[in-house]
Amino acid sequence: MSKPSLLACVCAALSLLPAGPGQAAVRAAASSAEAAVADPSLADYSLEQLSDIVVTSVSRQPGRLGSAPASLYVISGAEIVRAGATTIPEALRLAPNLQVALAGAQEYAVSARGFSSQLANKLLVLVDGRSVYSPLFSGVYWEAQDVALADIERIEVISGPGGTIWGTNAVNGVINIITRSAADTQGGLALVHAGNRYAGATVRYGTRLPNGAHLRVHGKRDDADGAPGERPQSRGGGVGRRQLGFRLDWEGGDRALTVSGDVLDGALRASREPRTDFSGGNLLARFDARLAGGADLRLQAYVDHTGREQHGVGKYSLDTVDLEAQVGQRLGERHNLTWGGGYRHGRDRFVNGPVLQFAPSRRTLRWTNVFAQDEFSILPSLRATAGLRLEHNDYTGLELLPSLRMAWDAAPGAMLWAAASRTVRAPARIDRDLLLVDPASGPGQAGRRVLIAGGPDMQSETARVLELGWRAQAAAGLSYSATLFYSDYARLRTLELQPAGAPAFGNLGTGRVRGVELWGSWQATRGWRLSAGAVVQDIETGSEPSSTDLSARTGLATNDPRSYWTLRSSHDILPGLNADLLLRRVARLPQPAVPGYHELDARIAWQVRPDVELALTGRNLLHARHPEFGAADVRQLAERSVFASAALRF
Repeated sequence: MSKPSLLACVCAALSLLPAGPGQAAVRAAASSAEAAVADPSLADYSLEQLSDIVVTSVSRQPGRLGSAPASLYVISGAEIVRAGATTIPEALRLAPNLQVALAGAQEYAVSARGFSSQLANKLLVLVDGRSVYSPLFSGVYWEAQDVALADIERIEVISGPGGTIWGTNAVNGVINIITRSAADTQGGLALVHAGNRYAGATVRYGTRLPNGAHLRVHGKRDDADGAPGERPQSRGGGVGRRQLGFRLDWEGGDRALTVSGDVLDGALRASREPRTDFSGGNLLARFDARLAGGADLRLQAYVDHTGREQHGVGKYSLDTVDLEAQVGQRLGERHNLTWGGGYRHGRDRFVNGPVLQFAPSRRTLRWTNVFAQDEFSILPSLRATAGLRLEHNDYTGLELLPSLRMAWDAAPGAMLWAAASRTVRAPARIDRDLLLVDPASGPGQAGRRVLIAGGPDMQSETARVLELGWRAQAAAGLSYSATLFYSDYARLRTLELQPAGAPAFGNLGTGRVRGVELWGSWQATRGWRLSAGAVVQDIETGSEPSSTDLSARTGLATNDPRSYWTLRSSHDILPGLNADLLLRRVARLPQPAVPGYHELDARIAWQVRPDVELALTGRNLLHARHPEFGAADVRQLAERSVFASAALRF
């Protein structure tokens, strides 16, 4: 087999992997997507309202965004609606501390603070507290994540470590997608959109049951045509998804119960690679109660099934059971303690193909954790947060994840904060059990020639992170946030030559990432808000002297821009007529090389009457097409597109 065709097979194989408490306060926050459909007033929110948005991802307890000692950005449901986003990655482009790049048909490389790849493995993603990362490679299949976007209350995006609260793999950030209570989505809603590349529809209905509980059900379908490839006469495949889901919420006194579930079915239709089918289903239950002593108790459990088959390459399925308990309580006047623990059990099966194989093909994995975090006051204007998580996994045993955060209220509306953390990325199946086989080799175990193998002694990657941040309201109409960060990585995954046999994964990589994150918001006039954000970063990776790392040849190395920025305008032009613009700039990517680019997205919406909204959205308006990620011979191009949408409440 020639070298180009062998690389094509390797790329095809790897593409299977990709390239509580305070519910009332949360519902009262100004981030309601439903409100934007009925009254698109996002451009007129006061900065005080935005600062008072309730967030939970930093401490697992409700708190004000303005007082959170972390590099945290909140994408509200109203912003998602006004941006015209149709997928979760499109919504994530609104976060200035995330780098989002299109690599294929709804296949994305999403990262924070470097290490961007379709195999990115240092960003933890949650949907209502349910982890959606895959233990196959410690990353996320973005094309298989589907949520009714109109039901999202907010997306909390933390850039930086979150291991003390959320565990291993929350190394460079946490994305927490939080949907709205069924009590806030009563009545019917129908959304449709169609254009030159996209088409989809969502129908949702909410009702109040006789026992006082509220129920929401929804169904949605999305289809996207294939984008052009880099090479002439080549065009990538499209994607289609179908989803059904429900959510039930009940509140009575000091108790609340939430039960939700979804089923998903979809396919990546590729013109140059085998078709990939994916499916899944989950059921989650969460119980919140106020205990006699004033403590808040949360119990959560979910079951999850995912399946994925790339025809001719391999088939993977995973069944997960997760149990978790958490207690939050005040100790005296100065301490606010959160503690708890959890257990996760995963059982997977991989049907080996001619190229991509795992040994063993079946594995049961268990994760156990206990954690505690205390926020306490040192002075009236100075507070600290100290935490520790102990987490055990079957590959590396016990991992320690400590953190310390300090926050100083330097002046009214201004806060200086600092943090020091240690976090880890635990090995996944790909690290220990992968076998990438030459399809031209002979049949059977004796005749096969392994090209890449997992490392049986692969250990956890580690990161020590220092952060210094400043958040302030500089004037009545201006607020901003700035964060300096430095991350020191050790035992990063490398691909090492072996004295005998195929190259295997090892832990001889090192890295340093330093940079600054900036974003701000300015109320230019009544009904017009401007927002901007930028990240400048310096990423250095290397290896130990004894390393023979081949990672750059296999596409497993990081590929990040030195800078990227966004500028966003939300303008209520007239009563019932609003316009939104998003201009973004991404610097060039080094390896594989991708040119830097500017792009513009725009949406104009007309509130015909309180229950009807019509909108026109344009994507990538500055260029007919451009690359964003991946090697020239396999990547798809982001293409200019325009689509119309309508929202009807009934």
